[in-house]
Amino acid sequence: MAERTALIDYGAGNLRSVANALRAAGGNTVIVTADPDVVRGADRIVLPGVGAFRACIEALRAVPGLVEAMTERVATGGVPFLGICVGMQLLATRGIEFGVTEGLDWIGGEVRLIEPRDATIKVPHMGWNDVAPRAAGLIVPGEAYFLHSYHFAADRDADIAAMTDHGGALVAAVARDTVLGVQFHPEKSQAYGLALLTRFLAWKP
Repeated sequence: MAERTALIDYGAGNLRSVANALRAAGGNTVIVTADPDVVRGADRIVLPGVGAFRACIEALRAVPGLVEAMTERVATGGVPFLGICVGMQLLATRGIEFGVTEGLDWIGGEVRLIEPRDATIKVPHMGWNDVAPRAAGLIVPGEAYFLHSYHFAADRDADIAAMTDHGGALVAAVARDTVLGVQFHPEKSQAYGLALLTRFLAWKP
């Protein structure tokens, strides 16, 4: 039976681009959904996100049973999970944007404003930049497309999967157990991004 990838629709992601990229990367059955029952039956889960941390987490929590279904499927069911951009940031303990907002707390950390050491470096961090893996895994060296003003400050070095640099070191990816989060946009990162999605779809953690 074809593997089912649940692409979470909570009104805060560029779903069509991500869905098309997943299909191009070999996703057999990509289901765009906000249905907790569909999420509980998925073989893989992808959480996109564009915009502000608070707006995204509030939109996600506004869908009855959705966070609980995601948590059950990933924490108990052990299915592979990919968070993209703000979808990665929501994995943190909290976000510091328009006040303090509690995140999913799947990977300990805080989402803070990027504050470059050099005042001439512009925020948001936008465009192509290097991705430097910390260890062997799904993330490989290359260049990816970034667009963000806030960054994930992880509590544990062990949860950092890759770094980039924009007026200082920034986390490009986090990972723990069956959970992977990337700050960059694989769906906008051409061959590099599609190759990552292909590896994610084949991942058997």
